[in-house]
Amino acid sequence: MKREYRFCVIGLGNFGFHVAKNLYEAGHEVIAIDMDSEKVQKVQDFASYAIVADATSQDFLAGQGVGEMDAVVVSTGERSHMSTLITLYLKELNVPRILVKAISEDHGRILEKVGATEIIFPEKDMATKIARSLSTPNILEFIPLDVEHSITEASPPPHFIGNTLSDLHLRKRFQVTVIGIKNTITNQFTPVPPPNYVIQESDILVLIGKSLDLESAMNK
Repeated sequence: MKREYRFCVIGLGNFGFHVAKNLYEAGHEVIAIDMDSEKVQKVQDFASYAIVADATSQDFLAGQGVGEMDAVVVSTGERSHMSTLITLYLKELNVPRILVKAISEDHGRILEKVGATEIIFPEKDMATKIARSLSTPNILEFIPLDVEHSITEASPPPHFIGNTLSDLHLRKRFQVTVIGIKNTITNQFTPVPPPNYVIQESDILVLIGKSLDLESAMNK
């Protein structure tokens, strides 16, 4: 049975609204908070509780049980002082995951110092994703793990097809590891495929490694 998580989204601009909506539609409990009554009204049908309030009050956050949430997403737009203060309070309330939308690299560093566990740069992240999809069309999905490493889903380039994994020497040549393969025709998933696995045109490869190495492996 799928577990229901408890989330709080603070700041209901476009980004915060869609985060709250997607979490709620996925079956989770969502508390949505903003000072703008119109934004709160807009999200009412996509949240368990929608509250008009100033989240820069630690007493308010504690009173709403925010410290008991599995994660809190903070997206207060250009008001960097607000997100910084809220992040500090969430840290003091022992929220395990604090995801905060930053407006700049410097703001991101400050947020990390006061307790954010994950920094979000929506425009930068989307720009990176689009650029990768254009420069490396084989890459279908890109999941960053840290600054350098990622997990990538990719369709095999032509020079992969008909070769075994051992033929390609991906780990030796690019420091890239294939951790799974899904065949789109049979719908069969092969975790940690053996070296003698022959790559088919209908396969989707799941790879892990440095992002630049993954791009090199797909393009060479």
